[in-house]
Amino acid sequence: MPSKPIPGSSGDVLTCLPPVYVPHPATGLLHLPRFLAKCRYVKTHGALPPSYAKNYKRGMDRFLCLHLGIDPAAVEEIVFTSADEAEVERRLLALLPADVRANQWNRNYVQKGMTPAGQEFLLEALTAMGCADRAGEIKSVPDLIEFDEGRIE
Repeated sequence: MPSKPIPGSSGDVLTCLPPVYVPHPATGLLHLPRFLAKCRYVKTHGALPPSYAKNYKRGMDRFLCLHLGIDPAAVEEIVFTSADEAEVERRLLALLPADVRANQWNRNYVQKGMTPAGQEFLLEALTAMGCADRAGEIKSVPDLIEFDEGRIE
């Protein structure tokens, strides 16, 4: 039977965040719904758990923003200061470039962690989770996130 993460091995797990493979409805960009959800969580709760805070506006959030040519703090500011979701979407679309190159981003995103160095990172993370036996199955960083949050059995 395949192993499952040791509870708490990666810190708190927020199952309220959208899955990594759900695209943003207006742009088709993967990860954007998660970044927006993390911003909403911080707005509501004041901070993310340490396991998420370490990569907030860094990691995949930053990679997405680099792809788009925007500052992650600008996305956070939109979420923090908008009155409702309609305003968030309107302001976000005004911030984003006309061509978000969703196909290019999505392809790169789903392949994050597939380099030799990335595979070493995944093995280290899976080992810390007590799941080194899953290294051949969890092939990318998005898969690791899904596995950690319980969406990959």
